[in-house]
Amino acid sequence: MFKIIVVDDNLVNLKILEGFLQDEYELFLAQSAREAIDIISNPNNHPDLILLDVMMPEINGYELCTILKNNPALSNVPVIFISANHTVGNEQQGFDVGAVDYITKPVSKPLLRARIKTHIALHNNTITLERKVLERTQELNRSRLDLVYRLGIAAEYKDGDTGLHVMRMSLYARLLADAIGLDPNDVEEIYHAAPMHDIGKIGIPDSVLQKPGKLTEDEWKIMAKHPEIGAEILGKHHRGILETARIIALSHHEKWDGTGYPLGLKGMEIPLEARIVTIADVFDALSSDRAYKKAWPDEQVFVFMMEQKGKHFDPNLVDIFLDIMPEILQIRDQYQEETTEFTPK
Repeated sequence: MFKIIVVDDNLVNLKILEGFLQDEYELFLAQSAREAIDIISNPNNHPDLILLDVMMPEINGYELCTILKNNPALSNVPVIFISANHTVGNEQQGFDVGAVDYITKPVSKPLLRARIKTHIALHNNTITLERKVLERTQELNRSRLDLVYRLGIAAEYKDGDTGLHVMRMSLYARLLADAIGLDPNDVEEIYHAAPMHDIGKIGIPDSVLQKPGKLTEDEWKIMAKHPEIGAEILGKHHRGILETARIIALSHHEKWDGTGYPLGLKGMEIPLEARIVTIADVFDALSSDRAYKKAWPDEQVFVFMMEQKGKHFDPNLVDIFLDIMPEILQIRDQYQEETTEFTPK
């Protein structure tokens, strides 16, 4: 049964409205704005609609409606004014403060019941539509994130690795981004963008990318183009995951001391997102088996990370990364190469 709060300082009017509606709705009667607020403050009394008189002492109907509309939990509840004031100005003021209808006294029972039924139906249809839109939006976001992750895996397979590398390093990047205090939305954006860091390898010939031996100078020049290829594949965007992915793809081979590529950025010139992913990427490369090498022992990896502070890596980020190493190792141990499936969350 739908719940309606009826607010009128005149008890006779309340009883009339109660008689009109009590057979079809659960009613809460209030003789003042403050009494109405007390009723509404109980979550069990959350109304589906509010009938509101205009002329009341202390807090009038317009003021109460404004208070209700400023409450996020009540802002969408339809309010119908019932008043003896029936000028165009009074009606306009009622609509201006957020009412959906304005009925003048004396009230016609059939008219009141019809208006209430209409506005409750419209309100419920709106809620249902908003819920469906939200569910569809969430479904599309999940599909988009899964596609981004799968494209990252595609680049890794071309390089001879499994998708577990992009999974592990993106989880490391999320931990590090969170540990330095980034906004949770930025943390998740880095996490979902990180798998695309090497997407540019799709544009590198297999003869170079999968060469078992040392690359020649010309081959290295070709390999060094993959950050720019990745940025071109992803394209420039105003904001969002794809723009973060583009920044990371372009800059994750830059080094703190300026000796990286493709742009030779130095220090804080390197985007923070790329500095985070660089540490996560290198750590996973060193601490995991690859086709061309065995995993380094942990102590050797830690020594390398410390040696590269201020050279390859942002020194502050290295310190924080090592501080969260227990969580990093837990992820590494959980997602070893024998793990067969991972779904980004």
